[in-house]
Amino acid sequence: MNKFFTKHFIEGLPKAELHLHIEGTLEAALMFKIADRNNIKLNYLNINELKKAYNFNNLQDFLNIYYAGANILITEQDFYDLTWAYLKKVQSQNIIHTEIFFDPQTHTDRGITFDIVINGIYRALEDGVQKLGVTSKLIMSFLRHLPESSAFKTLEEALPYKKWISGVGLDSSEVGNPPSKFEQVFARARKEGFLTVAHAGEEGPAEYIWEAIDLLKVNRIDHGNNCLEDDVLVERLAELKIPLTLCPLSNLKLKVVKDLKNYPLVKMMEKGLLVTINSDDPAYFGGYLNENYLRIAEALNLSKTQIAQLARNSFKASWLSEKEKEKMFSRVELYLKNN
Repeated sequence: MNKFFTKHFIEGLPKAELHLHIEGTLEAALMFKIADRNNIKLNYLNINELKKAYNFNNLQDFLNIYYAGANILITEQDFYDLTWAYLKKVQSQNIIHTEIFFDPQTHTDRGITFDIVINGIYRALEDGVQKLGVTSKLIMSFLRHLPESSAFKTLEEALPYKKWISGVGLDSSEVGNPPSKFEQVFARARKEGFLTVAHAGEEGPAEYIWEAIDLLKVNRIDHGNNCLEDDVLVERLAELKIPLTLCPLSNLKLKVVKDLKNYPLVKMMEKGLLVTINSDDPAYFGGYLNENYLRIAEALNLSKTQIAQLARNSFKASWLSEKEKEKMFSRVELYLKNN
């Protein structure tokens, strides 16, 4: 397909997003607006100066500015505005279902109460269904650079909101913080009825993916690029149909990969892995979901059928009911047939 037709095809394609950190959607303009509202002075004079700081050498470089940006989120309205801005972007890109991470420890550790965070986010998600037609699930992530005891405290704070939170995840600095560090809190979370996911194999080794599967009993692996280091692991992922939530522009920006032309997406698909495309932290990495689809489609010269398969995978890997998934599959197939 030529570039124009590829872009047009992706823009109209119904799809889901499964790997999205809501704090990572904080666009520079909104950051300045909320900071001004809360009388917080940023370390940057203007939007252009702030964006120049988005030149990361690795995951930790990004996390430093990510956490600094989150510091301007104070009130329930701030969290609502953040989430609502993302949902409007979602609707414009024909994303009809999204499963969103939020990092409560990023906020509770600086004195913002759990209820302020989740009430703002959840109220926006409810409005997203009613006003935009976008369905969603909410995933509470534990910060892996903090001790497991902190994760247990966060889990306790979340229990009154169990009906609002579908699952728990694991993110932040991967190297040196293996999934095994959080085995007990994930066991407790599963006992409470939460589904589980974990970032693994982005900068960490294939062994971290094994730990996420065997110890945390995850339903999905977030990233998972380094699974290709281990043929037995690849076979296991394919056999169990454990999805991988890949994030091409994030991997490029954080130098997990040097060139999208060498991105292992097609290789993974050929090995029978259930791979999906996602945007991760789009405000910082230069693109939302459609931009990720477009850049990887162009780099790898993907066909319409391959692109549509990725959209189908996004629904298959989601936490929608089987009945809802079948409806989404039909929408993708009809779109492919007519385009």
